[in-house]
Amino acid sequence: MKVCGVEIKGNDAIICIMSLNMGLYDIPKVRVPKLTVGDASDAEEMRKFQFAFAKLLEDYQVDKVVIKGRSLKGKFAGGAIGFKIEAAIQLIADLDVDIVASAHIKKTLERSQVAIDFRDTGLKNYQQTAFETVFAHFEAKNH
Repeated sequence: MKVCGVEIKGNDAIICIMSLNMGLYDIPKVRVPKLTVGDASDAEEMRKFQFAFAKLLEDYQVDKVVIKGRSLKGKFAGGAIGFKIEAAIQLIADLDVDIVASAHIKKTLERSQVAIDFRDTGLKNYQQTAFETVFAHFEAKNH
C-alpha cells in the first residue's frame, strides 16, 4: 500500500510518498516534492492544482492520502488558501483521504519502535513534516 503524506503550507502542498511492504519502508523518488496553487481565488487554478495532484497520485499508484491537520483558530491557525487546497485534495474522486491531528502524529512518533533518521531518507528538509505524517500513519496501523 502506498500512502502520500501531505503538509499544507501557504500555497503549497508538500508531499512524501511512502510504502510499507513486509516490514520495509520505501520512499520512491517523485518528480515534484510539492505542488503549488498560483492564485487560489481563481477556480481554474484550483482545478489545475487538483488535476495535477490527482495525476501525481495516479502515476505513483498511491492508495491513500494523509494530511497533517491544522488548527481552525488561534495563533497557529491555517490560512484560507490552505483549507481550499485541503478541500481540493479531499474532493478528488475515489481517493481515500484522512486528516490527522498533529498531536496524534507526535504521540505516534514518540511510541514508534522504528528509528528512521530523516537525513537518511534523501528527502528535502522542507518535506520532513510530510514524511513524519505518512510515517506516523504506518506506525499507528502497525500498533
